[in-house]
Amino acid sequence: MAKRAEFEVPAGLQELARQFEEWRNSHSGRRPIPEPLWMRAADLAREHGVFRTAKMLRLDFSKLKRQMGPAQAKTNTASSAPPAFVEFLAPQPTPRCECVIEVEGPRGRMRIEWKGNTPPDLCGLSRALWEPGA
Repeated sequence: MAKRAEFEVPAGLQELARQFEEWRNSHSGRRPIPEPLWMRAADLAREHGVFRTAKMLRLDFSKLKRQMGPAQAKTNTASSAPPAFVEFLAPQPTPRCECVIEVEGPRGRMRIEWKGNTPPDLCGLSRALWEPGA
């Protein structure tokens, strides 16, 4: 059964993985990875994606992404071409508010039939009916 193309490891990644292994085997203890290896890893991450590159080279995903610089990290294998189509959705209209308000107080009765996009100011209407001098 042949491997699918998405699971095949590109030659550049295989070669760099070999270089990383050689470097790791030639040093004991924890030492910083040389800058040329980081630069090559960042280049390959731009081409093949950060996750895939970090996994293949056994590197920290976040550090590899930082090594690539701001707004350069490619986190998937999709092309970096701008989208051919962008859909903008119009805001949905707010539902119309329809209600009948009947209020009775010491100063009389009030009936309001309201149809609009915003609800009426019930506090202001109630004050006008119940508070003296309003």
